Amino acid sequence: MRIGLFIDTFYPMIDGVVTVVDNYARILSKKCDVIVFAPNTGKYDDSKLPYKVVRCKSIKVPKLDYSLPLPKVDRKFIKKLEEYNLDIVHIHSPATIGMLGVEYARKKNIALFGTIHSQFYKDFYRATKSKLLSKKLTKRTMNLFSKCDVCYTVNEGMKSVVTNEYHFKKELKLARNATDWKLVEDIDKSKNKIKDLYNIDDETIFLFVGRINKLKNIFLIVDALNYIKDKVNFKMLFVGDGQDKLELKKRIKEYHLEDRIILCGKCSNRDLLRDYYASSDLFLFPSLYDASSVVQVEAASQMCPGLFINGSATSSSIIDKHNGYLSDNDYKSYGNKIIDIISNKKELNSVRKNAYKEIYCTWDSEVEKVYEEYLRLLNKKK
Repeated sequence: MRIGLFIDTFYPMIDGVVTVVDNYARILSKKCDVIVFAPNTGKYDDSKLPYKVVRCKSIKVPKLDYSLPLPKVDRKFIKKLEEYNLDIVHIHSPATIGMLGVEYARKKNIALFGTIHSQFYKDFYRATKSKLLSKKLTKRTMNLFSKCDVCYTVNEGMKSVVTNEYHFKKELKLARNATDWKLVEDIDKSKNKIKDLYNIDDETIFLFVGRINKLKNIFLIVDALNYIKDKVNFKMLFVGDGQDKLELKKRIKEYHLEDRIILCGKCSNRDLLRDYYASSDLFLFPSLYDASSVVQVEAASQMCPGLFINGSATSSSIIDKHNGYLSDNDYKSYGNKIIDIISNKKELNSVRKNAYKEIYCTWDSEVEKVYEEYLRLLNKKK
């Protein structure tokens, strides 16, 4: 079996969808031939990956974290695509490379899979500031995914968004996001590493991992921490990079929180990233944008429970005070919830264990389900 995974952004850019595709490719490449079709967005050594990567030209989009792939004007890319006799196409994004994947699958009459990872309307609205245009673009995107033989999304919350808000008529299967990690064997060692790195003493450690982007509702975190700064002794770690980093720095400076909030930058070292989670007391993730973030599964894998916003898609698997925590979407509610959480150590320890039991899952188990569906549809096509 030869599988093509089509994605409109890839390393060195790191986000949830890139992480998903990388893990799919790593696991599937143990069983079959896998090729990732992606844009060239910067210097990256693809040879260190255990699967093939075919890249096309792209151009940087001003004021956005992403680039626009240009596969159809890249003759070498098209030639390489045609040289591969793919059995299955799986698109993970709906822009130019995703569209090309759909065209290729339909032209070759091969099995076509798609995964809806994102809340596209929010993406389009942020870029266009037009509700009408965002609705039209979302409809066009859903039309693209409707051409897939099998379509996935990442949790029940996202399934509801796609079905009820985007009016997607096709059946949606679930393919959860996961992680390749196991719980660290020596948590104290991980904690000491992070504490030494940032000169942390006995403070409570809060953590955010992801793009430094307004879409992630990151300014709510800073506002909430400013609200409780006289009541809680904390260090806040922001791990990631993005287009709104300067604005975040400005907000931190305005609140005089430079010594308590640390911008750690992007972390490509997976072992170090795991140490961040293992050493943290609470994962702060108030995003209303994410569908089902990989980072919340990573946090759960290290018994670091998350505080989410009630009603958000990414919180659909969270039961408040059981396997995570929920708050209203305002800084006072979020701040007060933080105080409640760290004040109840017994409950926090119970929530840690339940997050590990119920939110944590492995890529091996999730990808195996998708692989079985590949086989089923491939046999049907034959």
